[in-house]
Amino acid sequence: MKKYAEMTREELAVLKEELDRQYEEIKAKGLSLDMSRGKPSEEQLDISMAMLDVLHSNFDAKCETGVDCRNYGVIDGIPEAKRLLGAMSEVDPDNIIIYGNSSLNVMFDSIARSMTHGVMGHTPWCKLDKVKFLCPVPGYDRHFKITEFFGIEMINVPMRPDGPDMDMVEELVSTDEAIKGIWCVPKYSNPQGYTYSRKTVERFARLKPAAPDFRIYWDNAYSIHHLYNDNLDFLVEILGECEKAGNPDLVYKFTSTSKVSFPGSGIAAVAASQANLDDFRSYMRIQTIGHDKLNQLRHVRFFKDLDGLHAHMKKHADIIRPKFEMVLEVLDRELGDLEIGTWTRPHGGYFISFDSLDGCAKRIVALAKEAGVVMTDAGATYPYGKDPHDSNIRIAPTYPTLEELKEAVKVFVLCVKKASAEKLLNEE
Repeated sequence: MKKYAEMTREELAVLKEELDRQYEEIKAKGLSLDMSRGKPSEEQLDISMAMLDVLHSNFDAKCETGVDCRNYGVIDGIPEAKRLLGAMSEVDPDNIIIYGNSSLNVMFDSIARSMTHGVMGHTPWCKLDKVKFLCPVPGYDRHFKITEFFGIEMINVPMRPDGPDMDMVEELVSTDEAIKGIWCVPKYSNPQGYTYSRKTVERFARLKPAAPDFRIYWDNAYSIHHLYNDNLDFLVEILGECEKAGNPDLVYKFTSTSKVSFPGSGIAAVAASQANLDDFRSYMRIQTIGHDKLNQLRHVRFFKDLDGLHAHMKKHADIIRPKFEMVLEVLDRELGDLEIGTWTRPHGGYFISFDSLDGCAKRIVALAKEAGVVMTDAGATYPYGKDPHDSNIRIAPTYPTLEELKEAVKVFVLCVKKASAEKLLNEE
């Protein structure tokens, strides 16, 4: 088929008429499909069900140090949970704190604490005239919602296949003391599935911030979420690089088991320097008497060690890999030669990032919704929901069944074609 841009107005009009007919046929089916969030499917949740049998009324509730996990205490996590999440995070157990069920909650707390009490003795952000954050785009919408909630000014930084534009990051961080942080999803990034290169991580570790309380918010949410066992992305460990660069306090490294065990019922952790962890503990002692140690114990006894985590994640990969491959196959077949969109081909994570012709993303998502397929809002991958090109759409293949996903992708590509033809006709 001809590329859309090479078609005459008459050919585009005929094409649009046919696409309109196909669209009305799909609408008549009354579909109700959800491709809006990166949620594990029911099949993925099923593989963790045996975890619920690990603890029972006759089990030994004491951790290895003899602490009764049914009671108060151990504010920063039982030792065996620190070892498990430390191995997952590639850090020493002494450099990690175990939290509750959500790393997003820890990030929110970290921003809130910085606003009200400052970072390691520095001026609370709420007392400053201006606070800014760097936001690699497209990026994770929930990160941006946190900084927006606190009234922090967000600055877009373009994402590339090897990570954020580091020339821009270095320039801004070193010259503007109002910049207090940067959001990062460094491995299998949300939504593009990119992994930061060694050079990018080394440049992060060697930043020279104008603000002494600047921190890198390193959300390693997909650290073990590979799709292919023989084609894994490699990410350099950031804490070690910061230590080597003489910047040990520069980074907060977050992780959780939310998409490993049960979303909303996993365990979260932050890894950082001892000085940063002491700063965290200073408010934790007031905030809580301890997180859910029974859940920590449950995870440790189910997974046992890093090998157990990796074996479990291979089961996840076997479930979701066919979904990613099917979506990519349909995009290649239906859109590959038309030059009306581009998309990423991730080796892991939860998303495929799609870029339409400029000015078409909102229209595509609206058309899909009208036809019964709910997707992430266009613009959500940018701060304030404002995509300057109105082109980026996040595709989340994991939650629907394979059959549902086939229907959803069929609707999506039709909407891409229809919106693109409309745009080109309007331009002429």
